[in-house]
Amino acid sequence: MQENIWGFIFDVDGVLEFQGEVYPGAIETIDLLRDKGIVLRFLTNSTLKSRASCAGRLRESGFKIFDQEVITASYATAMYLKGLKPNYCWIMLEREGLDEFRDFHQDTENPEYIVVGDLRSKFNFENLNKALRLLLKGAKLIGMQSELIDLSMGEVELNVGSWVGMLERASGVKATYIGKPNPYVFELTLRTMGLDKSEVIMVGDRISTDVRGANEFGIRSLLLKTGEFKEQDLDFNIKPDFIFDTIRDVLTIL
Repeated sequence: MQENIWGFIFDVDGVLEFQGEVYPGAIETIDLLRDKGIVLRFLTNSTLKSRASCAGRLRESGFKIFDQEVITASYATAMYLKGLKPNYCWIMLEREGLDEFRDFHQDTENPEYIVVGDLRSKFNFENLNKALRLLLKGAKLIGMQSELIDLSMGEVELNVGSWVGMLERASGVKATYIGKPNPYVFELTLRTMGLDKSEVIMVGDRISTDVRGANEFGIRSLLLKTGEFKEQDLDFNIKPDFIFDTIRDVLTIL
């Protein structure tokens, strides 16, 4: 029994839902935690979604979730950029996630920063070579997240980290990564909760991002055997504080 847990950070894809299907008990679990006065945040490495579009889609699925409770990798990257106060950026991103960057001046010819999210089919020969040349001329590189592959759409796909890693190796420019497991996104999320690290737990399905990120940041971690979890994940040196089969089991630690 963990009496001092007052905040939960939930991954979205693989924890609340997976490949478009809501997990049994997920909606009820979130409702019960909210009724107990638990502070909730929903932290996803999605770059294509804004926090508003992510929250909206979860509400359409039946969840009672507010926009301000959601932290996407695109939103976190925009917050990081605001601290840098750049003059010009090239935001390599599509869909609603691009809404988070409306306050920034786009410049694909002479940017201070090349900021890489999911550009989908526009990750083509022309754009990647253009980004490489700009990095060689002095542009800095930011990766919205560092995951190499993604299964959330159903078929395996190259993820943002694969494209950023290629540009890093080709240009010799080291990227700054924002999303899980990197500390900035956890720091940002915790700051919005008004809680101490000791009062918060991260719930996720991936050892490499959710559990590793939480452990390194200094908050407790809970691994669910759902989503992209594989039994061989338990062979890693990265160990969660709790392991459960379903999201319903989360309530047993309170």
